[in-house]
Amino acid sequence: MAILIDPPTWPAHGTVFAHLVSDQSLEELHDFATRAGLPEQAFDMDHYDVPAHRYDDLVARGAIAVSGRELIRRLRNSGLRIPARDRPETLRRVLSAFWGSTVERWQDRPDDDVTHRGASGPVPAAVALGADLIERWAQPHRRYHDLRHLRDVLAALDLLCDPDPAPLPVVLAAWFHDAVYDGVPGEDEQASADLARAELGPEALGPEALPSDRIEEVARLVLLTRTHSPEPGDHHGALLCDADLAVLAREATGYRRYARDVRAEYSHVPHADFIKGRTAVVRHLLELEPLYRTDRGRELWQEAARANLRAELATLTSTP
Repeated sequence: MAILIDPPTWPAHGTVFAHLVSDQSLEELHDFATRAGLPEQAFDMDHYDVPAHRYDDLVARGAIAVSGRELIRRLRNSGLRIPARDRPETLRRVLSAFWGSTVERWQDRPDDDVTHRGASGPVPAAVALGADLIERWAQPHRRYHDLRHLRDVLAALDLLCDPDPAPLPVVLAAWFHDAVYDGVPGEDEQASADLARAELGPEALGPEALPSDRIEEVARLVLLTRTHSPEPGDHHGALLCDADLAVLAREATGYRRYARDVRAEYSHVPHADFIKGRTAVVRHLLELEPLYRTDRGRELWQEAARANLRAELATLTSTP
């Protein structure tokens, strides 16, 4: 492991800045920065911005001087690199646009599937609901169940359903499935389902509310993410569960980031307890047969996901 620093060449605020990173862990990076007296506000998701006058001191403290290209290469290989597409401002913009198209879909429902035909364009209550959901997914305590995960689940649904759009209840269930997240399995899903029932109903959306049977379908799907075990023939459930588990098929670097983010969300849990709990989760996923319930999900992800899970289980069971 190493703390790396590139040359101070990035202009801002009347000086030039270098980037300070770790090629191993953010914990290592934050520890080094604290001991060096770097302010917290200098941290930007995967690096510290440090002014030129601190460069020599940080090298003397043990930071390894590398080129900008080498720093990016090693940061990317570590899995800690936050690309532009994963930065909050980009995610908020993308998800806001996706929510707008989702609202338009339920406004365009057939006449027998709508309580009231509103004026064209998203209604204010629906726009506000989308903004609230995005803020929930952006809560600072989230490290895996965050805006990136929401975007990835929605993208996976598109991939599973292409060229057709994903069914509206499944899309809405994706938005709500971890809308409440306190790190309490079972209770989080129940609270998220209850939120869907409240926020999609007439008291919240007025005449643009979904029919009650559709709201119950969204809530049912949210609760299904407790086990990811839909019944045979449950097409909606299969789509949502497969999209939620698509993360398991990431390439090796991406899977390591996923595993680190999961651990970070449970940083309050003692090491031994986390290993025990995570081992049970991984074994449960490996026991699902099939792991993915749609034909396309199995084709796209099953082989890679099982390999990742087996590798993680080997690491967990060998950890003292």
